[in-house]
Amino acid sequence: MSKAPSELHHLAEIETIEKLKSQLKDLAHFEILGHSEEGSLQLPVYKISFGSTDPKAPVLGFIGGVHGLERIGSQVCLALLSSLSHLILWDKNTQKNLENLRVFFIPTVNPIGILKRRRSNPNGVDIMRNAPVEAEGKIPFLLGGHRISSRLPWFRGLNPQMEAETRFLVEGVKSEIANSPAAVTVDFHSGFGWQDQIWFPYARTREPLPDLPYLHAFFSLMENTYPHHFYKIETQAYLTHGDVWDYLYDDHRQCRPGKGIYLPFCLEMGSWNWVKKNPLQLLNWEGPFNPIKYHRQKRILRRHNTLFDFLIRAVSSYQGWTDLSEEEKLKHESRGRSIWYEEKK
Repeated sequence: MSKAPSELHHLAEIETIEKLKSQLKDLAHFEILGHSEEGSLQLPVYKISFGSTDPKAPVLGFIGGVHGLERIGSQVCLALLSSLSHLILWDKNTQKNLENLRVFFIPTVNPIGILKRRRSNPNGVDIMRNAPVEAEGKIPFLLGGHRISSRLPWFRGLNPQMEAETRFLVEGVKSEIANSPAAVTVDFHSGFGWQDQIWFPYARTREPLPDLPYLHAFFSLMENTYPHHFYKIETQAYLTHGDVWDYLYDDHRQCRPGKGIYLPFCLEMGSWNWVKKNPLQLLNWEGPFNPIKYHRQKRILRRHNTLFDFLIRAVSSYQGWTDLSEEEKLKHESRGRSIWYEEKK
């Protein structure tokens, strides 16, 4: 069923995507993964892809808007999309990189949540608690995900079936990374903490992920290349049920054992500093999850450009952190455990 133009264009983020679509033409591939629906309201979930169409190319993905309240995540994703859209027009290094690399964006996973300033999707389900994954250990009450009621935050849904928006996200990512030798995705969120944090799997357990040697090798490249970066890199600060990235990570390993590395990251932009500097924003409709002051918003939108540049280089040159000898794997495994796990015991 076709969607009326008035229903497609009253969300600014979707308008931005539609404008880029008309400008880029065949320089990028635009796909609608599905539509988020609430009553008569229907909004598309877009995926935009650049670069190689070879299914065996390395892949880099950026995701935003999973939690509608955290609108800044979608805006950062769109800012990076816009930058790449302009670079591809004139920068020969970007053009050359994209001959052998695929970069994709899903900027508005939960468009109705963004429109209505809600964390959840139209059914009251938290997409980041909605995958069929059960956590082990001490799970925080409510925060870790529950099946009590959609009236409470962090609702997982009443059954293990994934919501439409969750399926769109899962299927959109899987189709990109399925045959890739190396894939990295970054999901932009805001809220927890004073500092920007890059979280990696798992959210369901305190046990190390099987690809720990490659993970440590990857971040060693980042530390050596940009030793003064401001990110805190660690496992998620609390355990949760239903984490989408845990689900995708484990699914990829089961489907392609030993044939491709996939590292999904969540970039949690620490919004407590925004509230500390401007406590009155708690009274704003945007709440504590977005920088309300214009100059802070502009700063956040350009803040992650260096990370963006590193990720393109690292994924394009993935052999630098995936082609490890057995001795190197053991060293990276040991260092990763020491940094990220032993101190949490």
